[in-house]
Amino acid sequence: MPAAERVPAESAVREDTAEALAYLVDPFDLVGEVPGIDLQQASWSSEQVEYDPDSPDWDLDEDDVDQDDAYDDEIDDEDGGRVSGG
Repeated sequence: MPAAERVPAESAVREDTAEALAYLVDPFDLVGEVPGIDLQQASWSSEQVEYDPDSPDWDLDEDDVDQDDAYDDEIDDEDGGRVSGG
């Protein structure tokens, strides 16, 4: 990144994470090549969220657990590790 662009980019990263993301990822470039997608408007936003490990909002969904288990099984199979299901 040229020095002339670096200063405003660094400032944006410190001040607003959504703006920082906008510097790095153009939503139109992100989905522009996807067939059937006609993006009319796009923007980024962010908010600060307090993490509470005891809150049910932070629990994994049932789908997340199933996908994580399937991914772990694939990795184990590739590495010659344990094979699940038996």
